[in-house]
Amino acid sequence: MELLIKNVRACDPQSGLDKITDIAVNGGVITAIGVITDIEEDTRVIDGKGRLCAVPGLFDMHVHFRDPGLTYKEDILTGANAAKAGGFTGVACMPNTKPPIDSAEGIRYVFEKAQKTGIDVIPYACVTKGMKGEELCDYDELKKAGITAISDDGRPVENAELMRKALELSNENGLIITSHCEDLNIINGGIINKGEVSEKLGVKGMDRASEDSITAREITLAMSCDARIHICHVSTWGSVNIIRAAKRDGVKVTCETAPHYFTYTDEKLLSRDADYRMSPPLRTEKDRQAIEEALLDGTIDCIITDHAPHSAEEKADFEKAPNGVVGLETSLAVTLTKLYHTGKMSLSKLAEVMSINPRKILGLEPIKIAVGERCDLCIFDPDYEWEVIPEELNSKSKNTVFKGEKLKGRNMYTICRGKVVFSL
Repeated sequence: MELLIKNVRACDPQSGLDKITDIAVNGGVITAIGVITDIEEDTRVIDGKGRLCAVPGLFDMHVHFRDPGLTYKEDILTGANAAKAGGFTGVACMPNTKPPIDSAEGIRYVFEKAQKTGIDVIPYACVTKGMKGEELCDYDELKKAGITAISDDGRPVENAELMRKALELSNENGLIITSHCEDLNIINGGIINKGEVSEKLGVKGMDRASEDSITAREITLAMSCDARIHICHVSTWGSVNIIRAAKRDGVKVTCETAPHYFTYTDEKLLSRDADYRMSPPLRTEKDRQAIEEALLDGTIDCIITDHAPHSAEEKADFEKAPNGVVGLETSLAVTLTKLYHTGKMSLSKLAEVMSINPRKILGLEPIKIAVGERCDLCIFDPDYEWEVIPEELNSKSKNTVFKGEKLKGRNMYTICRGKVVFSL
């Protein structure tokens, strides 16, 4: 065997596994699970000492790698390095690059560059050409090029009838649309959540109705043509309630949220630090609690990062800075700290929302901890205590909302196709 992982708590609800065991790996595949004593001399051994945990390699279905065109912020290689450090063996990149990825040529560019990363980097393609919201892309061409999902993330498809046609066509092609739910007319220049904090700071707020109204619109449109719809980065209690009701009624809707939405509120903005600005914005304690509850009860299907790198110069001016934060290297640790160590979330549930469900939503092959399966693992120490220091992150950009936060739990090894692609 090439690799042996000993005395690790392996947890995978897909295979009903949750126990301290050994995992043997050869040729990129798991060859044995159980007590393994016959160890070849040249086998690499990782000893978990009964302390480390292993779950199927994490997957983030919502990242921005800024490549092509904006690579001073991030590129596919540096973004993948951040992903590997965080325990991710796969990510899906949003297409709001420069130019936007709206053709087979753009898709090929990402796939070709991804081959150098050691993990799965999968592109989205646009819903509309150039993300202009005027003309639909050629979904047949995009499907043949290898994508499973489309999105104009970064902005909504403003024309409801065009969005309805997109849903119809995506349904025919077996694609899923992921929607950035934001009414730009309601936003109208707002930069943080509209409420007490925006009033105190004297800046224009982003009314929650912008998210809730488009969430309701997308669900209604999807329901009208029996199509699937995935709601991006849910941040309000209103959207949670709309999605929960739609799921109860059998609508084919799934959704995601990010760690900052179940951790912080808009009070972080009182510091006038643009590193706490993202879209949708941090909201109120009522919203934070609703996001946490929806994640735990299954209304929210997965945790993503919405990893959105920006340079320090861009983030320097609180009111003019672009929205977005990096998150690949902190997502697992924050989830462990805020949900697992507080007794709210089991490791099995963590595996579901950070590995299993994102792949399932995108129609990708499942990653399992089972004999005969491809070996993709995130091996972490749930009790490792550390402080988030932006300068130590692998991402080109350092705009993390968790800077200075003391976290409990950290990825130690990332294994993709049987190869150790990251070790702390």
